[in-house]
Amino acid sequence: MMKYYEVYGKLTKSKSHEQFEWSHSYSKVFKPTTPYNASGMFMYFSNYNVEVRDRVKCISATEGVPVSTQWEASGYYYPVQVAQYGLSHYSKNLSEPPPKRKVLEDGNTFTAKWQVPKGAYIRRNYDSAKLTHVLEFNSRDSAGISLRLKQGTDLVLSFDLRFLSMNGSMTLFLEDRDRSQIFPVSFTCSSVLVEAHNASGSFSTIYGMGNCQNWNRLTRDLHIDLVKGHVLSGRGKKLSRTKLRVHHLLLKGNGQLDNLTLASSNHMDMFYSSADWLVVHQDSSGGWPIGVKRKIASGRADLDPGWYSAMGQGQAMSLLMRAFYRSGKPHYLEAALKGMQPFSKSSTEGGVRAYFMNQYPWYEEYPTVPPSFVLNGFIYSLIGLYDVVSLAPPNQVGDAQLLFDQGMHSLKKLLPLFDTGSGTVYDLRHFTLGLAPNIARWDYHSTHINQLLLLSTIDSDPILTNVAERWISYMSGKRAAHN
Repeated sequence: MMKYYEVYGKLTKSKSHEQFEWSHSYSKVFKPTTPYNASGMFMYFSNYNVEVRDRVKCISATEGVPVSTQWEASGYYYPVQVAQYGLSHYSKNLSEPPPKRKVLEDGNTFTAKWQVPKGAYIRRNYDSAKLTHVLEFNSRDSAGISLRLKQGTDLVLSFDLRFLSMNGSMTLFLEDRDRSQIFPVSFTCSSVLVEAHNASGSFSTIYGMGNCQNWNRLTRDLHIDLVKGHVLSGRGKKLSRTKLRVHHLLLKGNGQLDNLTLASSNHMDMFYSSADWLVVHQDSSGGWPIGVKRKIASGRADLDPGWYSAMGQGQAMSLLMRAFYRSGKPHYLEAALKGMQPFSKSSTEGGVRAYFMNQYPWYEEYPTVPPSFVLNGFIYSLIGLYDVVSLAPPNQVGDAQLLFDQGMHSLKKLLPLFDTGSGTVYDLRHFTLGLAPNIARWDYHSTHINQLLLLSTIDSDPILTNVAERWISYMSGKRAAHN
């Protein structure tokens, strides 16, 4: 409870004097300056760095999306986190300057100066599967075919790779320029998720690419890959991005390589990795099932593996509609439209729909029985529905408009129940489960505010801005009047 009462602040200068501005939280309120755009940045997600979070074990080399340890230490794919990863990179792509980018090898126009030991070979051939020239390599019994890279700080590597042998690998050697240390990060033909090896003073990180005999497209932030290996080994994550560079890379085995590119960022590849994962892993009911048990309120309302989250469905729809908008590919639209199906099915039947007092429909982040009525997850689901309404062809919107309108009506009616007079509650478990109120910590409180401010740009009802402004005042110590 101590953190709830901590305050933070700084001295700021006005025209004539200095003043101390204070708040209960470093969490920021982002007041929108333009109406929300369903094809633009997603809220303030350009500030999100999902892959850096402690509860992200790594970015899978087979799927290209985060592996979560939030509720299970061994790691699993959490659709909410996958969608947030994609939405953050989509938003960064719109908010940041164009990246620096250098193609190192494409088998045709750009050819690198590889170091090929005796007995090994490289050649550039036309590949009928890719319909382009690629680099073919075979290291045979040598130590590997290497490429020395020039000085630079770009650490996002993209490449197309397949192996014709079962024991192939690509290893990137990262140099810490301050400590003159070299850290290998390897991508191998194996089913291992991530491993860290620390023997005889030598440290290495290994990611498995699964079946390597088909062409795979990988986009890797090598700094993140190295940090996750260090955390896994117990070495911590104190590795400065600005002090690292790619020293050289090494190819082993017999395979083919194309579009080897080093860049300062590649947000759209990471965005589409999330979109493609959501398309592939959507089930026949339109949901993205969550494969771990979720314990709510000390066993009073637990969720067994396979449950859906309205927040996950909504954020997935927001991402997929942006993928459809940018690419025009219909399978993204189809997946987003299919993602609405659980909204029309009750929580008791495996969907995400509940009713407050048997009257107001609510889309459940955690579809427990009895319902929990989580606020932030519900609003994220509304934004997802709005994105479908905004970006889908008018004749394919389906139930999105009705679901959105019903949800907005419920939100306006139930908002006062989340107001404590000094902050907000995270959910309504004190009403449905008879437990003590679940007070929202300040970062969730600011999320509530930011969500209402976003909705106020697409719905002119003053309740949205009035409540948001009152909740903003709580962050500076204001309280509701007492009798």
